[in-house]
Amino acid sequence: MIIQIIGLPGSGKTTLAVELADRINAVHLNADYVRSTINSDLGFTPEDRIEHSRRMGEMALMLSGQGLNVVVDFICPTPETRKAFGKPDILVWMNTITEGRFEDTNKMFVNPDKFDIIFDSHDMDKYQKAIWIIQKFNLYDWKSPTTLLLGRYQPWHEGHQALKEKADERTGQTVIAVRHTQGTSEKDPLSYQEVVEFISSNGVPRPFTIKVPNITNIVYGRDVGYKIEQVDLGADIHAISATQKRKELGI
Repeated sequence: MIIQIIGLPGSGKTTLAVELADRINAVHLNADYVRSTINSDLGFTPEDRIEHSRRMGEMALMLSGQGLNVVVDFICPTPETRKAFGKPDILVWMNTITEGRFEDTNKMFVNPDKFDIIFDSHDMDKYQKAIWIIQKFNLYDWKSPTTLLLGRYQPWHEGHQALKEKADERTGQTVIAVRHTQGTSEKDPLSYQEVVEFISSNGVPRPFTIKVPNITNIVYGRDVGYKIEQVDLGADIHAISATQKRKELGI
């Protein structure tokens, strides 16, 4: 997922981007930093602004293609620079000021015709704005109470689905931690991405998944702030065999 935050200098883009990226565990691409490093060969001519935008878009697309959330903040002042960046999944316009600190940017900035969310003032602070975006677009909030499912899921089946539904009842947000076991035994033929595809095709349209090491032991001390519990799903569900599922699927 790529979230692009645009607006005049001083409108609060970076402040919001830092908070939002932290809450959704995203990579943050700041245009000023990128311009001072990777894009240090570019100036501020219209052509260079377009090229700067194109490179920002390519970086965001590359990171998103690796399964990462990406939050990008930069002015992106014209229709040409926005076209060069490409279409983000979510476009946020910080329309909180009428003039920024650079006169040339003020003159060239064109209000966007299309956007997904707009902030017209600083009535809400950065935390409230970030939560507004998370709730509006049903994003996963890494600071909200979350239930953990940990397993190999080779493959994901009805028993796992039933357990996730019970997990959702606990906190409303469940993360599926997929152990990286591909190739460690004949029972582990699926890659992480293949497991995610199975999860998506079996009733979880946008699963909250993370790839974790081959965790075999869990230890904890006292007063750790979380519970570990076994959920009884009934004999029929417990009888579902992943081995049999693999035979049926030919994997």
